[in-house]
Amino acid sequence: MRYRTLGGTGMEVSAYCLGTMMFQAVGNPDHDDCVRIIHTALDQGINFVDTADMYGQGESEEIVGRALQGRRDDVVLATKVHFTMGEGRNRGGNSRRWIIKAVEDSLRRLDTDWIDLYQVHRPDPSTDIEETLSVLSDLVHQGKIRAFGCSTFPAEEIVEAHHVSERRSLGRFRTEQPPYSILARGIEAALLPVCQRYGMGVLVWSPLAFGFLTGKYRKNQPVDLATGRPTIRPELFDPANAENAAKLDAVEQLVELAESIGCTLPQLAVAFTVAHPAVTSAIIGPRTMQQLEDLLKGAALTLDDATLDRIDEIVPPGANLFNPHAASPPRALTDTARRRRPLGERAAS
Repeated sequence: MRYRTLGGTGMEVSAYCLGTMMFQAVGNPDHDDCVRIIHTALDQGINFVDTADMYGQGESEEIVGRALQGRRDDVVLATKVHFTMGEGRNRGGNSRRWIIKAVEDSLRRLDTDWIDLYQVHRPDPSTDIEETLSVLSDLVHQGKIRAFGCSTFPAEEIVEAHHVSERRSLGRFRTEQPPYSILARGIEAALLPVCQRYGMGVLVWSPLAFGFLTGKYRKNQPVDLATGRPTIRPELFDPANAENAAKLDAVEQLVELAESIGCTLPQLAVAFTVAHPAVTSAIIGPRTMQQLEDLLKGAALTLDDATLDRIDEIVPPGANLFNPHAASPPRALTDTARRRRPLGERAAS
């Protein structure tokens, strides 16, 4: 396994990061099996593990905490905060009030004294970014976290956050965790260059594009909308949808490309993401041991220029054929009051 420095933190992490979203009741409910998967990943050289408080409402963190007993010092451990935990008000978001509570809960579930990378899972338009950066900086000073980052933030909000950090002498986001795959290349245009500009580590998620790059979904083959991922977002898998047809056309070409270089489609997909100079690690999120082992077999895969050129022909740089995981549209687009002057003020004279 190759190791890369995580942004400017000085921490060295594996180019594959083990994502644990599937380690919960709606993924793999067998805790013992999940622990075995984590141990196998660590034994194969992965030293970077990513989870979040909202994965199974804490279940994933508890599994990870159990798996890391006796191995904690060898692992760079990342988790996230933002999404609502339980019922009631003020049990989510990016406020000082919630983050102070959430980090203690995560530390307890993970059964650890510190978190190496604490990430803000999504932007929160109701909370001033200075509020969030201030409490995260305090947590670093208290030794509860070593560094902090963001996830699925648009480029402009990352820039704003860095400016606030500089003006207020606060710690800054050291990492960003965006969705990225051959079918979702939109972040290549602005987000990845911004991360490079600020020396941020980038750990990308969904390199298999919600399962489309696993090879399970193929052109002219029936799709069972009643099981697996199609039950979550059936509209993304309906072959009658023209956008889905375009994705499946690209998949067919990518399957052919993978076969021509002697690898599987998932191995091609993950190797593509880690070949980008801005990407530190690709998050692989296996549900089973077999899935982990299949992905690990592709860890040494090097994509040459001819292969990357062919990928560019299939899905042009910066293009998004499929990206259901992108951040919610900004309020500048969804709030009509931000796009329209009051009726009486719209005319030029």
